[in-house]
Amino acid sequence: MKTQSSGSKIAATRLNRRSFLGLAGLGVAAVGVPSLLTSCSSAAPASVTGSGGTVSSGVLPTYTPLEYVKPDFPSVNGSTAGFSSIPEKLVQAFDAPPGSGGTYTAMTPLWGTIPPTRGNQYYDAVNEASGTNITFQISDGNTYGDKLAAVLASKKDVPDWVSIPSWNIPPKFGQAVEALFEDLTPFLAGDKVSKYKNLANIPTDAWRVCVFNDKLYGLPFPGELISNAIFHRADIFAELGITEQPRSAQELLDLAKEINDPKGKRWATDDLWTGATLMFAVPPKWKVGDDGTLVHRVETEEYRAALDWQSKLFAAGVVHPDAVADKNADAKQRFESGQTLVVSDGLGGWHESLGRQQAGNPDYDQRPFAPIAGDGGTPRLFKSDPASMYSFLKKSEDPKKIEELLAVADFLASPFGTQEFELVNSGVEGVHFTRDDDGLPVPTELAATELQPTYVFLVDPPIVQSRVQYPGFVEAFCNWMADAAQYVEEPAFFGMQITPPSQYSGIDEPFVDLEKDISRGRKTMADLDEAVETWKSSGGEELRTFYQGILDEQQ
Repeated sequence: MKTQSSGSKIAATRLNRRSFLGLAGLGVAAVGVPSLLTSCSSAAPASVTGSGGTVSSGVLPTYTPLEYVKPDFPSVNGSTAGFSSIPEKLVQAFDAPPGSGGTYTAMTPLWGTIPPTRGNQYYDAVNEASGTNITFQISDGNTYGDKLAAVLASKKDVPDWVSIPSWNIPPKFGQAVEALFEDLTPFLAGDKVSKYKNLANIPTDAWRVCVFNDKLYGLPFPGELISNAIFHRADIFAELGITEQPRSAQELLDLAKEINDPKGKRWATDDLWTGATLMFAVPPKWKVGDDGTLVHRVETEEYRAALDWQSKLFAAGVVHPDAVADKNADAKQRFESGQTLVVSDGLGGWHESLGRQQAGNPDYDQRPFAPIAGDGGTPRLFKSDPASMYSFLKKSEDPKKIEELLAVADFLASPFGTQEFELVNSGVEGVHFTRDDDGLPVPTELAATELQPTYVFLVDPPIVQSRVQYPGFVEAFCNWMADAAQYVEEPAFFGMQITPPSQYSGIDEPFVDLEKDISRGRKTMADLDEAVETWKSSGGEELRTFYQGILDEQQ
């Protein structure tokens, strides 16, 4: 989850933004194929039709770190930097509005109440400060894919600036992007980005996923280096006198048996499948074998080991009955109420739980375990997606329009500690927020009507952590991630925009149910072997050949 600006209002708005992103990423169906996109189909054989993710040298912007305000907890190996207090004085990043008065339209999703776009003091203030007039076309994030498909079907209907979540990338978009959107390579590649200091401050990884057909098309919404962890109730552990953390999967299983107390209506864990994949370093998709050939995650020993451990966890009777019944909607409530003491969750869930619990239970304390290696050795973690959303500028014959929009993007990418960041995220002081004793913005009633995250979906600065309203949280978060960062490595095809052959898009789906069945003892590893063979014969081998071709091109 991204930090909020210097305040509680943006804490609320960005919390909603990232929370809804996570939900939408799991639940939103893929966009239908619009006419413009289907017209770009290739005549290549079906078994190899798809697009690769090559990124040539010189395509990506040169990364130039920029520090307006020195963090109390600097980034380590890409970890999230943090601030233990709000700067007393914010830096003004722009002496004058960067835009030249142009009028544009922008399309963005929103997981919340859509605010009025006219007569809105928030939009008026940002437009004035940026020197442009951007009118938003805001759509419900839960149905954004359908809206996007309709808009992209007709070039004349495409707004000047379009936000596209990664899970809403339409089929064949890699082919259609050239017809719809501006190639930003001539404007931002290499040292050309130096014209836009805040865009140059966005790490290289985030730009990688904005490359299609070896050209830079998108502006990124940067993500976190690590996105998941195994959490425990540190406050209850202290009451139980438990001070040692598990360093292996077996130690975690032994600990679960020790703290399990069904008679007291307390179970050790919820479903820990995500945690199991972390401990055993299960690759997100593919693993490159020692001989240079690809092995799919379901074929790996890591995957088998994670499933085997998960089945032992369930067999031990330490998993909450509702989790056994695959009722996941209340998993957070079970953990926060103390019905379970160990859970897998996204890092964003950490501060969200503190926000819900600490007012009524000031002793509430959840912490992530330090990274655990399944065998007790050195942990291995994989980088998370470097950007979860991107935005695109409509193709224009006038380069000055593109340059103006990029200047506005540079304004919107102003990082934490600047007046511009506060304006974009919290609105106008005295209108949309006041300040509390810690310097945190407190939203006014008008903010609830006018201020919703919209500009942030066009482009966003690097993530920092500044939730100082939760005592000790920033330090704990940043120190944990800085330690975990030493174990992070890039998975195969990291940051590459690859569109696999569409006819094989669903062949991995049966493994979702199979994982649940094996975990709960309804099926065995023999069923996994059978499912892998079915996967191979149903297109898995062809899919491997497709990805192997991309891998070979990179070597």
